[in-house]
Amino acid sequence: MKKMLIKNSTSLVICCMLSFLSCGSLLAQEKLNLEEVKQAALSYSHDIKNGKIRIEQAEAAKQEAIANYFPQISATGVGLYGFKDFIPPIPEILPDGIDNFYQAGATATEVVYAGGKIRSANALANLQAETRTIQAEQTVDSVILNTEQKYWQLVQVQEQLKAIRASKIYLDELLKQQQDLLSAGLIAKNQLLRVRTNRSRVLLQKSKLGNQRKLALLDLGLYVGKIYDTTTVVADTLKQVTPPRIKYPKPDLEKSITASQLQTKITKSDVLPQVSVGVNAGYFGTFNDAIESQFMPFAFGMVSIPISDWWGAGRHKVKQKALQEKIVQNNFQDRKDELKIGIMKCWYDLMDAYKQINYAKDNLEYANENLKVQRDNYNSGLNNLTDLLDAQQQVESAETEYANAYANYKIAESNYLFVTDNL
Repeated sequence: MKKMLIKNSTSLVICCMLSFLSCGSLLAQEKLNLEEVKQAALSYSHDIKNGKIRIEQAEAAKQEAIANYFPQISATGVGLYGFKDFIPPIPEILPDGIDNFYQAGATATEVVYAGGKIRSANALANLQAETRTIQAEQTVDSVILNTEQKYWQLVQVQEQLKAIRASKIYLDELLKQQQDLLSAGLIAKNQLLRVRTNRSRVLLQKSKLGNQRKLALLDLGLYVGKIYDTTTVVADTLKQVTPPRIKYPKPDLEKSITASQLQTKITKSDVLPQVSVGVNAGYFGTFNDAIESQFMPFAFGMVSIPISDWWGAGRHKVKQKALQEKIVQNNFQDRKDELKIGIMKCWYDLMDAYKQINYAKDNLEYANENLKVQRDNYNSGLNNLTDLLDAQQQVESAETEYANAYANYKIAESNYLFVTDNL
């Protein structure tokens, strides 16, 4: 019996080597690289495209605000022809009367003072353009974050599937060994049935993970705008990670307060006097030369005072903006504190994930050593099949745990780099 066990053990080693070769054959298939996947996502993302359009909108708003610094020029022209004299004859002055008239002119108006409205509107437009640029950059970071998370989730399922395939190969060889022992009358049939039960469990889990992998691959493909074949594999596998180092930049939230203050100034300017000056040049006459055509330029100045707004709707609008400014200021500190807490939470999650990798790695090493000991003891007749199957299942669980720990670490790392603007 001992010779038969040794022979079967040798076959198991050969079978395991073949399993590694089969895993290596997967590397010959189409492989997904994280950097290439991220570039595909950046090129495909509609959110990024919309962000660029919003930047163009903000730049157009800036040009609109700048245009208010320049004079406003308008041109007019009018011509009249009456069936009867609309200006009757005046003896010795206008003996024929006037039944037609034309006038053409141009006016240029420059606002001298508008309560700071133009200056504040221009500053607000610049701020909004800067904000849109920052938002576009944040959108890029968000797309990269989502891509990395989907990618590492695919790695996680792929590594779990590798562990299940290794378990199946191990149980296949163990099942063959049990069949040989049963044929030789050295074991009871119930031992063979126990191995078959464990093998059925592994086959079911393999099927579930295979479907999960296909869904994860489809999810990633749709997000980056590509359809991947179901045989496609990711290039990254489990590897050693370096301890994270904390990066804690100062959050920049002042732009919301600045924008609120500018909006308040713009509203206040609506209840202040507006002063403007201008020049007009006109040319008028009649089509039949009833009167001599003349060119008449003149300059003008205008002051507009919205008196009723000092106690009416304008005053209440200013009050609303001032109250809104206070709300923004009150929320400012809360947002800063929430951001700090969020950053520190992501940091602690990253540290926990790193510790979990070390724990899972040690646990996997212990499980593999225990399986080797249990296998040697079983082949020597020192323990039973139950101990061997338990040890094999512990290895399977440890490999799955290590795959989960590594994928969770990479996801936690992406989250931390995202919230600290280092992605």
